Parts: sequence; structure tokens; C-alpha cells
Amino acid sequence: MAELNTLEQWYYDVPIVTRVWTTAAVVTSVLVQCQVVTPFQLFFSFGSVWGKRQYWRLLTTFLYFGPLSLDFMFHLFFMSRYSRNLEESSFRGQTAEFAWLLFYSATSLILLSPFTSMPFLGSPLSFSLVYIWARRNPSVRLSFLGLFVFSAPYLPWVLLGFSLLLNNNLPKDDLLGIVVGHVYYFFSDIYPRIRNGARPLDPPMFWRRLFAGGRAVAIPTRQPAGGDHDQHDDQNELEQVLRNE
Repeated sequence: MAELNTLEQWYYDVPIVTRVWTTAAVVTSVLVQCQVVTPFQLFFSFGSVWGKRQYWRLLTTFLYFGPLSLDFMFHLFFMSRYSRNLEESSFRGQTAEFAWLLFYSATSLILLSPFTSMPFLGSPLSFSLVYIWARRNPSVRLSFLGLFVFSAPYLPWVLLGFSLLLNNNLPKDDLLGIVVGHVYYFFSDIYPRIRNGARPLDPPMFWRRLFAGGRAVAIPTRQPAGGDHDQHDDQNELEQVLRNE
């Protein structure tokens, strides 16, 4: 009973947006494993969505990370870890802003998907969050299997290079995530400095009202770029991820 209470407490300690996304991903894979649905009903294609009006594919393409397996657990850990890192740091107390980041990233990936022929877009979506977290935590130091140490902004490129070495081909999902993540980072962190604080990718007011629950809508004060995570934990985490690869 104590273990169940601890697990429940851990689950509800996860920020709401990351919790919903992670839960939906697990439920989706369980439904596929139980043969309630098949992956052919979940992937995204313009013909299926707009031609056959199967609009659920706009969502399920970001929820399916493969059948229940060690590879699925790795992708789930990777996604939930960096999604939670961002939601608890740069977007602490800003649920509407973080949900808008996911909405922007998902929309961008869908629009770019015809150029990559990728049916499932959960992996590049999570990689875009890795890129944004890495750029916003420039002082965090990470280690690659204990072989060399690097700053967090290099993390996406280290992972991309490692994937290239393992698979012997260019990881399109990682590159797509980097592109989408960089566009958001540029217009949210760099562009305002050169355009007197203009933030073209901030959520519109109607979106903020959706998350306000009838309360007055206040524009949150932006936190400066930079991480507030424990450096040692991040280093151990990356080493564990790369070993699992």
C-alpha cells in the first residue's frame, strides 16, 4: 500500500501537461498491444485526415512510440524527462504557455511531415523540447559516457551524432525536432532582444483564457534563459540514456 501511495504521489507530482501526454502515450501503446487498435489507424497522412476525415490522426501521431518494449520505455523516459524539465523550469506556473509550445511544435511538424514522409511524429516533438531545454540551460555540464564533458546546448547534436553512428543514416526525426525547436527558441529568446520585446510566438489571449478557468488572465513574467536543475543529476541522466541506446 505504501508503494502504491508513493507511485501515486510521484504521478501527481508530474506537471499537468507532461502528465497528460505521458499517460496518453502509455494508453495508446497498451491499446495497440491489446489489439484494440492498430498502428495503421494512428499514423498521420494528409489523405487520411482531410480526405477521409480521420481527424484523430492529428493527435495520435504524437502519442504512439511503438509497441510495449525496452525501446518504448526509452522513448517514454526521454520524452517525459525533458518535457517535465521544461514545464518545471522555464514554464513553471505557465501551463497555457507550455501547452502552446506543444501546439506550435505539433502544428509545425505536421506541416513539415510531407517533406520527411514520417508517419509518427512523437519522437521529433520530444526532440524539439530537448533542443529548447538545452539552449535554455547553457551552464549545465553533461558527460558522454564519461568520455568527454560538454555544455547542455551541445546535447541535441551529441545525441544526433550518436544516433548517426548507431544507425548509419541521418536521423530525420532528430533533425526535424531541432529545426522546430530552434524556430521557437529564436522567436522566444533571441528575437525579443532585437525587436524591443516582441514575442510573435507567444500564445494569443483566447488560448490563455482556455487555461485561466474563469480567472483574470495575466501575462506571466518571463524567466531569463538558464537552468535551475541539479547539474549532477543531469549528467547521470544523460549517461544512463546513452547506455540504454
